[in-house]
Amino acid sequence: MTPNILLIDDDASLRRVVEFNLQEAGYQVQSADSGEEGLRLFAEEVPALVITDMQMPGMDGMQVLKRVKETSPETLVIMITAFGTVDVAVEAMKGGAYDYITKPFNRDELRLTVAKALQFRGLAAENRRLKDELADKADYHTIVGSSKVMERVFDIVRKVADTDASVLITGESGTGKELVARSIHHHSSRRDAPFIAINCAAIPRDLLESELFGHVRGAFTGAIKDKTGKFQLADGGTLFLDEVGELPLDLQPKLLRVLQEKVVEPVGGINSYKLDVRVVAATNLNMESALADATFREDLYYRLAVIPIHLPSLRERREDISLLLRYFCAKHGAGRVNFDTDAMAAISSYRWPGNVRELENLVERLLIMRNGDTITLDDLPDKICTRGTVPGAAPNSGNVINLPDDGYSLEQLEREVVVEALERNLWNQTAAARFLRIPRHTIIYRMEKYGILSPPHRNS
Repeated sequence: MTPNILLIDDDASLRRVVEFNLQEAGYQVQSADSGEEGLRLFAEEVPALVITDMQMPGMDGMQVLKRVKETSPETLVIMITAFGTVDVAVEAMKGGAYDYITKPFNRDELRLTVAKALQFRGLAAENRRLKDELADKADYHTIVGSSKVMERVFDIVRKVADTDASVLITGESGTGKELVARSIHHHSSRRDAPFIAINCAAIPRDLLESELFGHVRGAFTGAIKDKTGKFQLADGGTLFLDEVGELPLDLQPKLLRVLQEKVVEPVGGINSYKLDVRVVAATNLNMESALADATFREDLYYRLAVIPIHLPSLRERREDISLLLRYFCAKHGAGRVNFDTDAMAAISSYRWPGNVRELENLVERLLIMRNGDTITLDDLPDKICTRGTVPGAAPNSGNVINLPDDGYSLEQLEREVVVEALERNLWNQTAAARFLRIPRHTIIYRMEKYGILSPPHRNS
């Protein structure tokens, strides 16, 4: 996007000359003949740079500088003054000005000062982005697990990370889909380029198209300036489309075109921009149902799911719970914390509808509320001790399972029952089918339907 500059000067002839020189250099320029008019334009569209005269009737340049910095601290300001004294320069710099130029100045001096200011602005923005990434870098590629199902996930991540293939990560909420997406990016050749994430379910339909593809000024009511979309921000890197199953049906063809053609066209624009973006998507929806219901396009699904990765629920990888507990205790600075036998048994048998995220929240709570270095059954919330457990109810329940009060997915419940039956019967499909009192071909169908894979060392 071409940088936009706001020029404020009461000298009409100087204003025209400066405006012409900046436009000739390729900048978009808005001009105002007073500080008051300049601030009005500033409120309509925050520019990349403000150039203001120091001495003006009414609101002077120092007042303009103060108001600009209060509104948008990142906006750079260059002062124009006829009084090139040290005192004036110091006053302007203390007020937050980036630089100043003295009258009379030539075209080259103006352009050089502006170019340096905009270069500084770009470096500052990149520095903020890198700091944000470094703040969470430890979590980007730290996926904890040693179970067989997680080993298969790790194996797929290792194989696909350094390719450009699109990846679709499925799994329940809280299983770590974004963590896997960041791991793929971190282990790819794109690791030094941006990782841009967008939650397709969290943004209103009217704004989502603009967020993804950008828009040009005037494209719709409220579009007071050009906006760069997430695809362009991720150019050279990775774009993570979280909850992609919630993408409105009418936006899906445009996303498909971007994936196929590698070009993006901002809303209201006439120009297309070539892109080099690796797309990783995620959803907690049953995509087979979405395809059957025609709420998600089949061609887009296959374009996204070149490499499918299914993340197991915590119920399917209970052997990782003790490892995760140690990891989260260390992460939250607790050092060595023990869980007694009863507490560990309750945690291991709980259903964990919120998966790994819920487990981490529990650990954080326990570390705050604990009375010592050993967590006991008395420290655990009632729901973990009395409800939401795996098949095998509390002694006084009389039921095979206890469902959580807030409801539960029938499909997920069926999947868990199949996995439980297979695990109890050492993954022998015939024995598991007999256990569930169904034909063997039915359990094979359910395994295919839910993507249940037998451990590689087992034979059915």
